[in-house]
Amino acid sequence: MASMTMAKALNTALADAMLDDDRVVVFGEDVGQLGGVFRITDGLAARFGDKRCFDTPLAEAGIVGFAVGLAMSGLRPVVEMQFDAFGYPAFEQIASHVAKLRNRTRSALTAPIVIRIPYAGGIGGVEHHCDSSEAYYAHTPGLKVVTPATVADAYSLLRSAIDDPDPVIFLEPKKLYFASDETQLPARTEPFGRAVVRRPGTDATLVAYGPAVPVALAAAEAAQEEGWNVEVVDVRTIVPFDDGTIAASVRKTGRCVVVHEAQGFAGVGAEIAARVQERCFHSLHAPVLRVAGLDIPYPAPMLEHTHLPSVDRVLDTVARLQWDDQPDERWVTV
Repeated sequence: MASMTMAKALNTALADAMLDDDRVVVFGEDVGQLGGVFRITDGLAARFGDKRCFDTPLAEAGIVGFAVGLAMSGLRPVVEMQFDAFGYPAFEQIASHVAKLRNRTRSALTAPIVIRIPYAGGIGGVEHHCDSSEAYYAHTPGLKVVTPATVADAYSLLRSAIDDPDPVIFLEPKKLYFASDETQLPARTEPFGRAVVRRPGTDATLVAYGPAVPVALAAAEAAQEEGWNVEVVDVRTIVPFDDGTIAASVRKTGRCVVVHEAQGFAGVGAEIAARVQERCFHSLHAPVLRVAGLDIPYPAPMLEHTHLPSVDRVLDTVARLQWDDQPDERWVTV
């Protein structure tokens, strides 16, 4: 079986969706003739014509505003924000119109819009090219927020996003675009709102999503040398969020570390930690900890390795958990 990259899986998902439903249109900056900066839309314009896959002006707010009009007219637009931070000029359209259209019209109109955003770091990019902007979208009611970490999920989740009647922010980890495995397409995996245990374990739970999942898996493998049997849960869809799978894992292991690339303060990891604490308090043997990006603007390429979560940082954090099951004096009320 030939290996398949995430980039190819996404390209195939778009092509299959366009083939199955002629209401699906794909557009954005350089997605037509060029096929996108990362070639995710490569060949779509030639195959489906320039009325279904086409280039737009360099105006992100205009791109998303145009998508709202098309959705209201019965089409299913899939738009690309060329890089994560390039989406910020469109945020007013996303928060004020895309996310609110169904509620504002009492479901008379829906917004079946997919906004694809290459996001996060690990590619040696510069400022405005490596942001992890998931918390902005997750905090906006009316949006679904999805981020795949595997080739199969990239295909399946994108197909589900295009089929969904509500708007989906589809976050694509740039550093995983050319990661590959032997996935055979078409692939259908778990639906929205379902997390997946990527590696079973008994001693601690690592919760991660998107580009942090391979880091968590590598850390779990390395933890075996310390005698720690670590479970890894892939969130997959930040909104809707799967409390059940994550809580079941933490109740089993008694310990939890959340890993993500975005800055730690007020990040998605803080919400996950709060939800775990609320649901698993009596099962926890230690505080819920986080490994996240530093609370700084994204650094220069030569410094991104110090900013991003690494296997060593995750292992150091796991080591802070209380392995003797005795109360740490810092957490004893006197």
